[in-house]
Amino acid sequence: MIPDQIERDILIEAPVETVWRILTEPDEMVKWFAARIDFAASPGAEGGLTFSTTGRSWTVEVEAVEPPRRFTFRWRPVDDERPPERTSMHVEFTLRAEAGGTRLRVVESGFDGVDWSDEEKARYAEDHGRGWIRCLDQLRALAAE
Repeated sequence: MIPDQIERDILIEAPVETVWRILTEPDEMVKWFAARIDFAASPGAEGGLTFSTTGRSWTVEVEAVEPPRRFTFRWRPVDDERPPERTSMHVEFTLRAEAGGTRLRVVESGFDGVDWSDEEKARYAEDHGRGWIRCLDQLRALAAE
């Protein structure tokens, strides 16, 4: 079954401002998200990132930055030759204070808009579902330092 979206959330024992910094600053993002970050957390910014685990590169377009509560972008694999409007997914991070820490939620959506086979969508959902768990766990560990 192909989901409408991938949702993950985590409680981090750190203030919202600390989590926001780790979430959005490229020098911090390389410690928990991707090996290379080449974009700024600024609305309309474009760039890319590369993951060390897969070696895959992604084109990124930042959509919204509302410090310290919301950060969204669209991304798509660099090597995908199909039109961007039919291959990009939407990622939204939201942060809120909770229990003396920060509740961080990520939602990756756009399955209904991509021009992929059901097999591609299912593989993507499985890979990214596991990936978000790993990334958020790494972010939480970094915030605890």
